[in-house]
Amino acid sequence: MAQTYDKDVTFFLGILFSSVGGVYFFYGRKSYDASFLVCGVLLMLYPYFVPGALLMTVVGVALVMFPIARKNEWV
Repeated sequence: MAQTYDKDVTFFLGILFSSVGGVYFFYGRKSYDASFLVCGVLLMLYPYFVPGALLMTVVGVALVMFPIARKNEWV
């Protein structure tokens, strides 16, 4: 049961972060912002290489927050 639950969660997180990555990619392409563009591509690709749900969440949140933090000059 736990194995099926983990697969379902990682599948859902993969779809969620990949769709956010697609939005970031198109926004970065439209606004000529490299941080959104690169993070968008990484968000679409990294779910294929990250094995667990917790690690996928941590990496995904970091990749989602980086362009926003850079745009607001927090980084």
